[in-house]
Amino acid sequence: MNRQSVLAPAGPYGTQLSDLAWLLFGGAAIIFGAVALFVLLAMMAGPRTRATLGSHRFILAAGVGFPVVVLSALLVHALLVGRTVSLPLPGGPPPLRIEMIGHQFWWELRYPATETGAAFVTANEIRIPTGRDVVLEVSSADVIHSVWIPALHGKIDMIPGRVNRRVIRADRTGIMRGQCTEYCGVQHALMAFFVVAETPEQYEAWLQRQRSPAVEPDDPFLAMGRRAFGEVGCGACHTVRGTEWAGRLGPELTHVGSRLSLAAGLLDNHRGTMAGWIAGAQDLKPGNAMPSFAAVLEGPQLRAVAAWLESLK
Repeated sequence: MNRQSVLAPAGPYGTQLSDLAWLLFGGAAIIFGAVALFVLLAMMAGPRTRATLGSHRFILAAGVGFPVVVLSALLVHALLVGRTVSLPLPGGPPPLRIEMIGHQFWWELRYPATETGAAFVTANEIRIPTGRDVVLEVSSADVIHSVWIPALHGKIDMIPGRVNRRVIRADRTGIMRGQCTEYCGVQHALMAFFVVAETPEQYEAWLQRQRSPAVEPDDPFLAMGRRAFGEVGCGACHTVRGTEWAGRLGPELTHVGSRLSLAAGLLDNHRGTMAGWIAGAQDLKPGNAMPSFAAVLEGPQLRAVAAWLESLK
């Protein structure tokens, strides 16, 4: 799927908003056609027709009465749709809960503890099971952001010191793109993420993998990458569970190799892009908080760090 369009809904809330969009598009097209027709009649029709179009009765009916009735009806309908999509669907299991925190310019995701396992943190990617409501509890760690997943729901602001909530649900598996939609700084346009909807069984397996700590590498090349990661101070900003590093300034990296993208949707995630990002983060995404390490890491070290991070799945 991997689309970012309100016209390609993947769940019940997105479908209702898509239907509302089509209603507005269709109504606007009909009204535009009617106005164009009246303009043509006013220019080309006979004197009697033009006199009718210019009468006070017609102007009041078409210019005042019709807009008031139509816009009032659309307002009521939009408010009813808004109320419906703001509440979890009745019946079924209780909604899951995910905390989503906006940073300049990346996303932090916190999955709380459940009956099946402990809490954990990840970044720049949301995983949800199909057929179940998920409550996103959104906030910001710095400036105002706004999160929008067009295929699943409308946008909602992320405000420092305040928690807002949005209920999402996917009825089929697939990958959907989301985006920050409130200008938040120089790299606002490059602040995206992906939502991966999986079957409940796949989702539960993913949860168990994410809860596990990073595995100590037994390959010498990967071990060199792990050492270099610590020697240049990456652990001051990043957490890798199962190691001594517990930084909170940057994204959590315990299972970074399993994610679809790097740098909040900027790059596909593989060893080559990982090395490129580490070496030239400020060239690829100027103004983000990640320094470039091209002058700090030698070639073999850079490749080893990228390989080790890629292995964290």
